[in-house]
Amino acid sequence: MDHQTPPETDLAELELDAVIGFNGHVPAGLKCHPDQEHLIYPLGCTVLIQAINTNEQKFLHGHGNNVSCMTISKSGNYIASGQVTFMGFKADIILWDYKKNELLARLSLHKGKIEALAFSPNELYLVSLGGPDDGSVVVWSIAKKDAICGSPAAGLNVGNATTMVFSSGTIRVWELDLPNRKIRPTECQTGQLKRIVMSISMADDDSFFYIGTTTGDVLKVNPKTKLMADTGPKKDKYSLGVTVIRCLKMGGLLLGSGAGLLVFCKSPSYKPIRKIQLQGGVTSITLRGEGHQFFVGTEESHIYRISFTEFQETLIATCHFEAVQDIVFPFGTAELFATCAKRDIRVWHTMSNRELLRITVPNMTCHGIDFMKDGKSIISAWDDGKIRAFAPESGRLMYVISNAHRIGVTAIATTSDCKRIISGGGEGEVRVWQICGHTQKLEEALKEHKSSVSCIRVKKNNEECVTASTDGTCIIWDLVRLRRNQMILANTLFQCVCYHPEEFQIITSGTDRKIAYWEIFDGSVIRELEGSLSGAINGMDISQEGLHFVTGGNDHLIKVWDYNEGEVTHVGVGHSGNITRIRISPGNKYIISVSADGAILRWKFPFAS
Repeated sequence: MDHQTPPETDLAELELDAVIGFNGHVPAGLKCHPDQEHLIYPLGCTVLIQAINTNEQKFLHGHGNNVSCMTISKSGNYIASGQVTFMGFKADIILWDYKKNELLARLSLHKGKIEALAFSPNELYLVSLGGPDDGSVVVWSIAKKDAICGSPAAGLNVGNATTMVFSSGTIRVWELDLPNRKIRPTECQTGQLKRIVMSISMADDDSFFYIGTTTGDVLKVNPKTKLMADTGPKKDKYSLGVTVIRCLKMGGLLLGSGAGLLVFCKSPSYKPIRKIQLQGGVTSITLRGEGHQFFVGTEESHIYRISFTEFQETLIATCHFEAVQDIVFPFGTAELFATCAKRDIRVWHTMSNRELLRITVPNMTCHGIDFMKDGKSIISAWDDGKIRAFAPESGRLMYVISNAHRIGVTAIATTSDCKRIISGGGEGEVRVWQICGHTQKLEEALKEHKSSVSCIRVKKNNEECVTASTDGTCIIWDLVRLRRNQMILANTLFQCVCYHPEEFQIITSGTDRKIAYWEIFDGSVIRELEGSLSGAINGMDISQEGLHFVTGGNDHLIKVWDYNEGEVTHVGVGHSGNITRIRISPGNKYIISVSADGAILRWKFPFAS
């Protein structure tokens, strides 16, 4: 789905403050800039420039779809990034000016996907390799910002090219013949060995290159003679393949494996001299300077810093690598917030983007979270039908309500007196639980919704709550008499609901892309707005005074609305996955939005409170 610019293009743009996220699946996607002060890595359609010693971030926006590869020129003046697109469509390469932080050129020739990019050492050329349904190698002139020559990469039945080297037993060395605008390939002889290439690295003096394979060994090839010099390890090959190789100036290689092993080794044995086990398959190793320190990125979106001498890892950045389901602030403070995704709940420090706590429940999905108002527990809704409460400082499990719902707990909210939890389930029941010290008792099961409950909000005085469901109804419940007060019907799957702070109106949204204002008293619709041009609205939140509200959904855009006018004032572009939930921080300083690709984005709230 490409970003769609809203028709009201004169709208102010929402300012992006910070991003928590790293796409650990992009091969060699994590790079250390030659200035040794910045890490550069992709997240969705954005390229992030992150200062190593501070929290400062810069963003390169320009791709209409996910970034699939990235490279930096030797001096660090240029960055090039390539993207994926739909089959048959042109996939862009963008050339960026690093110092000015701006787009220099958009290079469009390849179709479907850019597989790999490399600058020539003299920075005159950029070489690009198209994905499986394109398969051509193109050389671009950086000065002219245009293609000089191109040639189908894989040749006949050679298989798909995945790095700037080729797979399935055929390894080719390309030589540039500029006067005739040609690039000429030579096949390398690997004898009887048939291997599928996963990674490649050239020695500093160009004397050899090393190839990592899916079978978990390394081949050393001489580019001049095109012959194989050696291969190893003979036994104890690296599990799940050698995914990354980096040659060190001081000799020896750093290898990363698909099983998360990081190894220092030497030719010809390639046996581990030192090794560390990391979380998630290794996809990037990038050296800081000569490699006295280096950074490693994994598929589980972890970024580690490792000093060569100690050879011990420090986790410097992490984020969810699965869809984020919910985000919530503790009562009255914007200093921290919690998010939940497939198997974990994480608590973040807002200003530094640092993960303060991670609570993991293996093989489960957490659908919703809420902080008790006293801040002493995080209440969470899980797909195994349990409600779990954790201590927010230590992550200790405080209590579990088993069999809370039949088809998983899908939504959860707490009352401000900390005495009740209201939960919703996949079967459509709304249940009220009494929480007293160490006991949790079911007070009432309210059976009116016909399918799963997607959102619950409680009125400030705890005497009423509203539940939204994918059955096309929102129900306002009397929490004193424990029965239905009012029902709202619409031809939509409701995804989110909010009370206006004055609490005589609610606003709803969902799959029909409409934002509706309703009268609580009689359930009548007051106003309906067109919330989005494409795709459901999944998240919405309202400011403390009720003057503005925010929405986000499958069009990947954040919108800030004026409540009384019913008009969009600001649009935020930055997500490349469907936005799942969104919150305005207490004190109206930030908006935090989360998405299906694991990203958490923090925006400046545009109106001073």
